[in-house]
Amino acid sequence: MSTTVQQWLDMPREQLDELYRRAEPGAIPNGDTRGTPIVTGSPLARAYAHFARLFAWQGKVFDMFAEDGSAGVLVNKVTPLSLSFVVAKVYRAPSWMDDRETIVIDYSSTSFFFRAVRDEIREVEPGVYLGKVWLGRTRILDFALEYKT
Repeated sequence: MSTTVQQWLDMPREQLDELYRRAEPGAIPNGDTRGTPIVTGSPLARAYAHFARLFAWQGKVFDMFAEDGSAGVLVNKVTPLSLSFVVAKVYRAPSWMDDRETIVIDYSSTSFFFRAVRDEIREVEPGVYLGKVWLGRTRILDFALEYKT
């Protein structure tokens, strides 16, 4: 886990939101990323992140099929074995947080169980993305993705 992501685990939600608002979408990752869930406002944020990475979610694998890299699909890596599970469409669209362009990870037409989930990511520094998870129109979680460019 990068120093940047470690710092995010200690930030309050408002500070993470401001960091996200200031960031540009950046390039959509293509390939394997390492994920870290961020539970804000808890002294156990680091423990939650470590536990979740070990037993639940390790990140996402992007496959960008558009020639210009503007659209594709991804799968989430889940379970201790990093099995590929839960497919989503990936594209650029306005953010539900601030109406500015973001990278959208859309499960609405690819997953029965996760169809109400939408992720958004922006590249805060090269290869490091801050993400927001929406359930319906309610934001429920933050996360980080680290991609080696």
